[in-house]
Amino acid sequence: MEFSSRARQRYARLAGDRREQYPHSLQFYLEPPTESISLVEFESFAIDRLRLLKVVENLGVSYVRSSDAYKTKLEAELRKLKFPYRALAEDDYEARRKDHISHFILRLAYCQSEDLRRWFLQQEMDLFRYRFNELTENLMQKFLEHVNLSFEAIGEDLKNQLASELSASTPGFTLPKVKEQMFYKVGLADAVDLFRARRVFIKDGFAFVPFKEIDVIVLNNYRTKLSKALALTARSLPSVQSDERLQPLLNHLSHSYVGPDYSIQKNTGKISLEQIDTLSVKSFPLCMRQLHRALRENHHLRHGGRMQYGLFLKGIGLTLEQALEFWKKEFIRGKVDADKFDKGYAYSIRHNYGKEGKRTDYTPYSCMKIIMSNPPSQGDYHGCPFRHSDPELLKQKLQSYKIPPSGIAQVLELVKGMHYQLACQKYFELTHDVDDIGFSLNHPNQYFTESQKLLNGGREPKKEFNNSGNFQQKNNSQESINSSSTLTSSNDKADTELEGLEAYFTED
Repeated sequence: MEFSSRARQRYARLAGDRREQYPHSLQFYLEPPTESISLVEFESFAIDRLRLLKVVENLGVSYVRSSDAYKTKLEAELRKLKFPYRALAEDDYEARRKDHISHFILRLAYCQSEDLRRWFLQQEMDLFRYRFNELTENLMQKFLEHVNLSFEAIGEDLKNQLASELSASTPGFTLPKVKEQMFYKVGLADAVDLFRARRVFIKDGFAFVPFKEIDVIVLNNYRTKLSKALALTARSLPSVQSDERLQPLLNHLSHSYVGPDYSIQKNTGKISLEQIDTLSVKSFPLCMRQLHRALRENHHLRHGGRMQYGLFLKGIGLTLEQALEFWKKEFIRGKVDADKFDKGYAYSIRHNYGKEGKRTDYTPYSCMKIIMSNPPSQGDYHGCPFRHSDPELLKQKLQSYKIPPSGIAQVLELVKGMHYQLACQKYFELTHDVDDIGFSLNHPNQYFTESQKLLNGGREPKKEFNNSGNFQQKNNSQESINSSSTLTSSNDKADTELEGLEAYFTED
C-alpha cells in the first residue's frame, strides 16, 4: 500500500503524537486516560492486568525478586499479556496504552476497601520495581527527568573530598568503587528508608545516594503518589457507581477469578459418594475440608456453608441425584427429618443445579469470591480459613492435620502478609510433599483437580460406583473419628444471578 506525500506526513504526525503521549515504557500514572474505549476492551484490559498482578504476587513469594528466575518468568508473562517489557522498543504504543488504561481501571476496582487498596498497591509497587530496574542507566536518568525527580549529581571534586565517608557509610562500596559510581545529593525526607537502614552518608540535611540505590527513592515517591491517588479515587466512587454499565464490572473485578469455571458438565459422574470422606483428607483444600468435617460432625451446615460446599461438590463431579442423596442422608442423621428436608432443602439443591427457578447453571466459588464476600459469623464454617480464622486456631488446625512446625510457620507468615491464596498454595505443597506446584492457585476446584492429577500420576480420578450407585453411610468417617482434634471475571456467574439461589438457602 502506497501513501501520498500528504498521507505520509499525516502518518508521521500521528506517530509523533503517540510517542509524545507515552514517551517512556514506565510511568507514575499521574494523568488518567481520556479516550473512549468499548466495554469489551475495558474488561479485556482489566482482566489481563489482574492476571499480571496475580503472577507478580505469586513470583514475589516464590522467588527472590532480584533473581534470574523471577525476572525470566515475569518477562514471559509481560510478553504473553502484551504489556511493555523492553524499555528500548519504540513500536510498543499499543502495549503502553494498554498498560496505562488497565492500571486506572484496576485502580477504580481496587480502591473500594482498605484490603483491596493494600493488595493493589503492593503488586503495583513490585511490578514497578522490576520494570525500573530493567532500565539502562541512560533511560533511568531520562525517566527521572520525565517525572521531575532529577536529583543533583555531585561533582568529582566533592566526591573525592568525601570519598572516605562515602565508602564507610555505603555498604559494599570500596574507595575505588566510590570513584567509579555516580552519587546524587538528595533531600533527607526523600531518603528516609536508606537513612534508617544506614545505607547512605548524611551531611547538612542531604543524603548522598549512589546511583544503584536511587530505585529506593523512586519507589518511595511512587508509593506516596499511588497511595494518595487510591484514597482520592475511593472518594470519587459514588459518581462511578451511578454508572450502571461500569459498577457491575468493577465489583466483579475486585472479586474476580480468571481461570476455568469448573462447571459440572466437564466432570459429571467422576466421583462416587463413597470416595468423598477419603478425598476430603487427600485432595480437598482446607476450606472444603473444614466444611466437610463440620457437616459430618454436626449433620448440618448453615446457609453460607451449603452454598460454598454444595457448588464445590458439584464442580468435582457430583450429579444432582448424588447431591440430593448425600445432603439428605447427612441431614436426617441430625435434627432434620426426611419430610422437612424434601420441603426445605431439596428444592434449593435442584436450583443449584439449574433445574428450578431461572435454571441457571451455577459455578463453584473462586478463592477471591470466598475471601472477599460473605464472611462467616459464629456457627458458620464457610469462608477461607487463611483469611477468616484466628491465627492461633489456624495453627491448631494445621497441627491436627500433621503439618510440620516449619511448614506451619511458613503458612502463618504468608497469612500475616495477607497472601491468603499463597498460604493455601503452601498448604498444598506441604500436604502433597512437593517443593513447587508450578501453578498459581486461584480456585478450590483447581486445588482438587491438581491434587488428583498429582496423586494419580497425571490421570483424572476414576469412576468408582457400586452396583446401585447409592451412597453407603459410614458410621465412622476418617475425618471425624481418626483425627486427634476437631479475574472468571465475566464467565463466573454474576453476583446478581445468585440472588435467586441464595433466597432458597436462607433457612438454617
